[in-house]
Amino acid sequence: MKRSAKNPKHGKSAAALARRVLDVEIAGLQAVRGALDGRFERAVEIMAACKGKVVVTGMGKSGLVCRKIAATLASTGTQSSFLHAGEAVHGDFGVVDRHDVVLALSYSGETEEIVRLLPLVQRHGIPLIAITGKVDSTLGKAADVALDAGVPEEACPLGLAPTASTTAALALGDALAVALLERKGFTREDFAALHPAGSLGRRLLTVQEVMHTGDAIPLVRGDTPLPGVVSEISGKRLGVTGVLDGRGRFAGVITDGDLRRGLGRGADLNRLRAADLMTRNPKTIDGKALAARALAEMERYSITSLFVLDGRRRPLGVIHMHDLLKAGIT
Repeated sequence: MKRSAKNPKHGKSAAALARRVLDVEIAGLQAVRGALDGRFERAVEIMAACKGKVVVTGMGKSGLVCRKIAATLASTGTQSSFLHAGEAVHGDFGVVDRHDVVLALSYSGETEEIVRLLPLVQRHGIPLIAITGKVDSTLGKAADVALDAGVPEEACPLGLAPTASTTAALALGDALAVALLERKGFTREDFAALHPAGSLGRRLLTVQEVMHTGDAIPLVRGDTPLPGVVSEISGKRLGVTGVLDGRGRFAGVITDGDLRRGLGRGADLNRLRAADLMTRNPKTIDGKALAARALAEMERYSITSLFVLDGRRRPLGVIHMHDLLKAGIT
């Protein structure tokens, strides 16, 4: 027997209830957006000037939001850690240093464990930023900056379970993290360095992290005879070699295909030199470019390798499509 999707008590479908929840939470976010003012700017200034770490603390559902905020701050270049407010008043406040900043979350601003922390924070002269729905609460008044996270109502029909309020607090935490990221000039490369594992890390790998360097770079001079070219391509096992001019600058590349085409022209094998076979002005790539971009370039031009050059056109490395596939770049 097919069950009805409607709530038997209220006659509303699950989808209708979901829409109402999202509408309430959207309204909450709009309210928080409308309350943004100079206090947010001040909070960012305090956190940007922090010489230690940002310690994010809260209880219950707010504590869970705190964990996410701390993780987002840490992954975007702001040293941060989560401190359980209940454990903090039982000795764990020792992890807080006088160079730190405390970011405390409590919608009511009267959470017992948070209120008990306030004298400790003030005694050590530690800057305090609050995210609260009641800026005139005990927490709001004690904070150096109190960010207004007040929402018109909770999405919970009983008005009890934190829903719209936790969404608003989480969004404010994201806003702080992004503002700090911009303030500090945090780059893709910085982000990649903090996310070395998983699919995200693979997407953020740079060419210089994957490329062959030093003696592993296949290179010959322009006057190298054919046997030497073949030996270099075979020995380095990349199916390609770079060609240098008389001043050690990158002049071109020779691939397996170039060798076959050169031999197919019926030229005198004893007289062929690298410069006779090379492709001039081949595609190259910056070592700081994302490895994913290197793969896209190779696919676009139907090539299997790219050389990396310095400002004087001297080879720094070479990256092959097999290296990218091995690293999980797709």
